[in-house]
Amino acid sequence: MNKHLALFALPLLLVTTTASAATLEFYIGAYTKPGGNRGIERGSLDTTTGELKLLGLAVEAKNPSFLAVHPSGKFLYAAIEEAGGAVGAFAVQKDGTLKHLNNESSKGSGNCHVFVEPGGKAVLAANYNSGSIAALPIRDDGSVAPASSSVQHVGSGPNAGRQKGPHAHSIYVNGGFAYACDLGTDDVFIYRFDAAKGTLTPNDPPSGKVPPGSGPRHLAFHPKGGFAYVCDEMPSNITALAHDAAKGTLTAIQTISTLPPDAANANKNSTAEIFCHPNGKFVYVSNRGHDSIAVFAIATDGKVTLVENAPAGVKTPRGFAISPDGGWLVAAGQDSNSLASHKIDPTTGKLTPAGKADGVGAPACVVFAAGK
Repeated sequence: MNKHLALFALPLLLVTTTASAATLEFYIGAYTKPGGNRGIERGSLDTTTGELKLLGLAVEAKNPSFLAVHPSGKFLYAAIEEAGGAVGAFAVQKDGTLKHLNNESSKGSGNCHVFVEPGGKAVLAANYNSGSIAALPIRDDGSVAPASSSVQHVGSGPNAGRQKGPHAHSIYVNGGFAYACDLGTDDVFIYRFDAAKGTLTPNDPPSGKVPPGSGPRHLAFHPKGGFAYVCDEMPSNITALAHDAAKGTLTAIQTISTLPPDAANANKNSTAEIFCHPNGKFVYVSNRGHDSIAVFAIATDGKVTLVENAPAGVKTPRGFAISPDGGWLVAAGQDSNSLASHKIDPTTGKLTPAGKADGVGAPACVVFAAGK
């Protein structure tokens, strides 16, 4: 993956801690460079006004592009986006800063996404460049052990420029299964995942398919079950899938654009992040290029309808997060070096701009941590 594509390969993450009843603190994962961002930073969101504040450096790290928090709230994990590929482990200190514990190989090149399984026993990683995934056990002290399982994807897609081979872009755990979106093969690969042993075993069938040339990037499961949603990076689409939790299967039922019909330069847009609202009524997708957040209403049959394309308030919204109570969305602008907050209407799903914070170097992805 060249440097230009690498900037679009991954996400920033917001991990909440509680400073007061009306304030959520967060960590910002980003790309680093001399004279710019030096690692994982901290910030806060006022949940009454939407005001955003930057609180300074949490810990130095090289290209901690995507973050994930442990269910206990005591540890944080980062995709260290280097040629070798690594997962970084950090302990959360009382003052909100982070202490580096260790790094372990992600068993591939270009680690771009990490996910902590709900039981907190393992962190999973997706490697974009090599098209591979891995599961790494989490020790009692929060550090990561060498990978207990890794899988090399195979396959290709019709887009010769982007799909000559596999490109694992993200990985998630839902129930007893792990799901990995692969941009290069148009698959959401499905594995039976044993959290105690840390093993990944191909499911039958081994994947859910999206339309050829879609380039699946990220995945969101409906909070009430039955459905899942993929943002297709290259054509700027969202694909809705029926999800059988018992069998782990995914079956596509709809694919529609994340852009309005009159969008200018649609071919220069790409999607980045996707999340369902906690109430299960809406799903949100970020558009890079159009610089908007697409808001979709979810019907009872799992299919979606575009509600609006709200201005993201930042340039190149790489990632965003929805607060645990569903009241706020925070978008990260990789090319504007800024964050923007939006108030969510719980009835319509629409977004109203609220706060802005400038001076964040190349923020990558945003995710709130529940229970803090």
